[in-house]
Amino acid sequence: MPLPAVLDGEQAIDTHAHQPTEEFLHDAGGQMMRDAADRFRTDLETGTYEEMIEEYRAAGVGRAVLLGWDAETNTGNPPVPNDYVAEVRDECDDFFVGFGSVDPLKDDCVEEAIRCVEDLDLSGFKFQQIAQGFDPSDPEHEQLFETIEDLGVPCVFHGGNSTLGACAPGGRGLQVKYGNPMLLDDVAARHPDLGILIAHPAFPWEKEQLAICQQKGNVYMDLSGWMPRYIDDQVLHYAKTLLQDKVMFGTDYPMIDPEPWLEQFGELDFPEEIQRKILWENGESFLDLD
Repeated sequence: MPLPAVLDGEQAIDTHAHQPTEEFLHDAGGQMMRDAADRFRTDLETGTYEEMIEEYRAAGVGRAVLLGWDAETNTGNPPVPNDYVAEVRDECDDFFVGFGSVDPLKDDCVEEAIRCVEDLDLSGFKFQQIAQGFDPSDPEHEQLFETIEDLGVPCVFHGGNSTLGACAPGGRGLQVKYGNPMLLDDVAARHPDLGILIAHPAFPWEKEQLAICQQKGNVYMDLSGWMPRYIDDQVLHYAKTLLQDKVMFGTDYPMIDPEPWLEQFGELDFPEEIQRKILWENGESFLDLD
């Protein structure tokens, strides 16, 4: 199947990518990641960044947001260190946009957020509320989000269910409720200058996600984590119409590869103007890229 016709060169921006290496797949992911792989009959084979970038460029993707990960308090697994994310970004010829991660349950989360931006020059933050075991609307996290808002960088929050811990007894203790995007409505209302990207069509709360994106000017969403032919029809309708300026391309690499995702997206018969918005223009604006 051909790639979308609008991909002339390497210009798409993947707003949601993880490390294809031990640091994420095995160390930070631990048993809960192995549960997900077993449930969906995939493996956790690692790769290199050189292979990853070659794969992306062959698919017409020129930039990718590389996400940090710190869910240590709730899971006991080591984080993907923010220094490591910054190092990979620096070594890969500006291909990656580096996003840090701070564990909201750690006492030094505010100080680490400041260090990520002021010392490491990372471009934003990733939160996975289910893995991290926290409610972002809880007032105890206000100082953290106020600090990030003052730093002037955006946040990616997980939206919807998670495959981590899938089918394990008690789901490894992970609580799906923290993926409800309604918990982000409070954050967006209290911090209107904080850019918020809800990652993934937020099954089973897609309608809530669409409502928040429509009502809050500082809230956006991406289409990562789902192959396009499985995305809810209402999400695709809104992406083509009312939310065409607020929806972005993402894969969730290495769980989903860019080329098959883009090939399926090309089958959806979106107008070329809207394809350009979703595949790179909205991402450029949200990430403040030149």
